[in-house]
Amino acid sequence: MNEFTISRSSPAGTNAGNSDDVSTARRVISDCLVVAGILAVFGLVGWLLPSVGAPIGPDGMPSTVSTDLRNLPYYALRSVFRMAIALIFSLVFTFVYGLAAARSKRLGKVLIPLLDILQSVPILGFLSATVAIWLALFPGSELGVEAASIFAIFTSQAWNMTFSFHRSLLSEPQELDEAVRNLRLTRWQRFWTLDVPNSMIPLIWNMMMSVGGGWFFLTASEVISVGNRDYALPGIGSFVATASAEEKPGKVACAIVTMVLIVVVIDVLVWKPLTAWAEKFRITNNASETPKKSAVLTVIRQSHIDKWIATLLTPIKDGLDRVMRVFGRTGARWTAPAKRRRTGDLVFDVAVGAIVVFGAYQLLSSIAQKTGFDELGHAFGLGFITFLRVLLLTIVCSVIWVPIGAIVGMNPRISRFAEPLVQVLSSFPANFIFPFITMWFVAWNIDINWGSILLMALGTQWYILFNVIAGASAIPNDLLEMTHNMGLSTWMRWKKLILPSVFGSWVTGGITAAGGAWNASIVSEVVSYGRHTLTADGIGAYITQATAENNGMKVLIGVVVMAVFVVGANRLFWTPLENLADTRFALN
Repeated sequence: MNEFTISRSSPAGTNAGNSDDVSTARRVISDCLVVAGILAVFGLVGWLLPSVGAPIGPDGMPSTVSTDLRNLPYYALRSVFRMAIALIFSLVFTFVYGLAAARSKRLGKVLIPLLDILQSVPILGFLSATVAIWLALFPGSELGVEAASIFAIFTSQAWNMTFSFHRSLLSEPQELDEAVRNLRLTRWQRFWTLDVPNSMIPLIWNMMMSVGGGWFFLTASEVISVGNRDYALPGIGSFVATASAEEKPGKVACAIVTMVLIVVVIDVLVWKPLTAWAEKFRITNNASETPKKSAVLTVIRQSHIDKWIATLLTPIKDGLDRVMRVFGRTGARWTAPAKRRRTGDLVFDVAVGAIVVFGAYQLLSSIAQKTGFDELGHAFGLGFITFLRVLLLTIVCSVIWVPIGAIVGMNPRISRFAEPLVQVLSSFPANFIFPFITMWFVAWNIDINWGSILLMALGTQWYILFNVIAGASAIPNDLLEMTHNMGLSTWMRWKKLILPSVFGSWVTGGITAAGGAWNASIVSEVVSYGRHTLTADGIGAYITQATAENNGMKVLIGVVVMAVFVVGANRLFWTPLENLADTRFALN
């Protein structure tokens, strides 16, 4: 039976992580470095927290931030802190929501379509609906605006992580599922023993992509508009927005350099160690000949941090194991007559249908009274234009990035050099260079209706690439070796193994890329630099303009139209492909 390669030591052929071969002096140095890193993190958090909850001064929240370059390091730390908090909430949401959708057939009927809708709602739609709530929860404090910003970043991160985790739960190897049932593990133990480890490789890659998505919407989340008032939080996104409005390309360039440094540091300290560590969760009989390496992970493995954490957390773990037994064990079933189950399903479906019909009636009534259906028809026309852009973008990006992602994921030597570059490019907020691209469009008279496709692709193509890399990385080495031993040609190897193996990952990447492209339309169909503003025809521009006019009804119409297109495309196209991936191309 295949099993996770979960040994603490490094794979065969390397001794860097093997604790038995580490000298005492090296252990002590590693301990000091790890402790220093932990203290530095807690110190920075303690230093930033007072600013996050500072009271609003007599002049209120500023609408812009200073463009003094000396503030850039502090702004960068504030932005990274927001991203980290939002990522933690996104991970918790992913585990709870994805598990509920995968384990309950009834809930899955509601939660997955709802997830389609949520990923299609643009960040401005969430801000318009929730920012007043956050400000009311924390009156007189910057924490209200800060919470609104973090929530906005969360809405750009959570959906693709949840889709990835949900897909991993549905594609767990059958023999491992049988093993945890035979071992009579509780559902809590199964979650941490099988569910999370099995999802770890694609989940980490999607976390990287989520952070990239958060950076992409950083400007919109750090400069928040409520009515006719703007609230600007200290951050690198608001710095770029202010510098662009003041036509200071030099300072925008400095922010870009700062952003590149941030992305590189995060890659070295966080993503490279995590991707190397996640290799132990690969389902294979043979370890990779060229395992992924990370100096940071090597230092951690050489230290005593794992023993310290185990000693500290063992009582908590044991207590949680006892408490969570109330949820039952894996494989347990509440026996119910078939007639009762069918009746329950029917009642559930009727209740959900009634709620949907009532909500649709209320929505249409409001539209009829406030704007008329002509406005709804106009919005659908603009939505179709954006749909064509998203369709073209998805096709082109798939043709380009599926083969590249598969090659990078399967070849550790290429991956060692390509992954850091991919992570930097995907994490870098493409809209930071929008001012320069706007200048280029104006100078060359490029139609923004076509140019917006390029702007959307800059931020969303990575969803496909990252998921395909993760899928290719999870292909068992013994299957790859088998194709070589059988003497299959390159084309046959791609046709029979590689493309079928990454098909499910491409579907997940395509869903999130398309959803991200719809979301990115709000910043790609209207771009500005100083006195120049270019506006494309599309639902993204419609929502952006309605938000600027504080027209809540038009914002709602735009969000609904966008949701209808996204959910319709998912139901008609992506869902059949998901089913095909589960039934024909799953590695289990």
